[in-house]
Amino acid sequence: MAKVIAMIPARYAATRFPAKLMQQLKGKSVIRHTYDNTLATGLFDEVWVVTDSDVIYQEIVSNGGNARMSVQEHESGSDRIAEAVADMDVDIVLNVQGDTPFIKTKPLQQLLQCFQDETVQVASMMQVLHEQEQINDPNFVKVAVDRKMNSLMFSRSVIPYPRSTTAPITYYEHIGVYAFRKQALLNFTNWPMTPLEAAEKVECLRYLEYGVPLRMIVVDYMGVEIDTPEDLERAEKLL
Repeated sequence: MAKVIAMIPARYAATRFPAKLMQQLKGKSVIRHTYDNTLATGLFDEVWVVTDSDVIYQEIVSNGGNARMSVQEHESGSDRIAEAVADMDVDIVLNVQGDTPFIKTKPLQQLLQCFQDETVQVASMMQVLHEQEQINDPNFVKVAVDRKMNSLMFSRSVIPYPRSTTAPITYYEHIGVYAFRKQALLNFTNWPMTPLEAAEKVECLRYLEYGVPLRMIVVDYMGVEIDTPEDLERAEKLL
């Protein structure tokens, strides 16, 4: 049986919305919503928060959860969890972003099922974008896929560009939930940052630039990722 764990990388000092993970949502912090909902899926042998922050560490352990402190400074969430899993006996690692409090069981289950295909090294999620304002918004990372649902490109720009006004286009937003085979994750962190990744500030582009596609699954609306104070208000309404 493959050992499957969930890791939640949690930085305190987010660029756009500092301390966002400790913001209260209906009397509970964003990071605890994420942790509790991930645990409640029952899909994982273990669930961990990996953080650079004493405040977040205490928030999790004082409420009976598992947390680890990062040893080094990290550029990305993937780097943070790679450090944590390097010495762990694990086959598949699911990376849940700390700012996704509306985690549900079914999509995570679908994501893990991708690994029944031996060729899949990394899998991730996307949801359909319906509103033009969101399609145009660079805070919404778009993804284009091939017929096998492997990622072709991620971009903050509008992809595909609607040069034809009559061709039917479905726009997908990349959801920041990933699953990796352990070795694929360790490889990622040993590769230098790539040009597209540096330009777009979208870390999964590094996989594509090293020739590793992500197997994408389409999920129903996954709720709100908390990137801005406005997102927190939207999340309050959803709850």
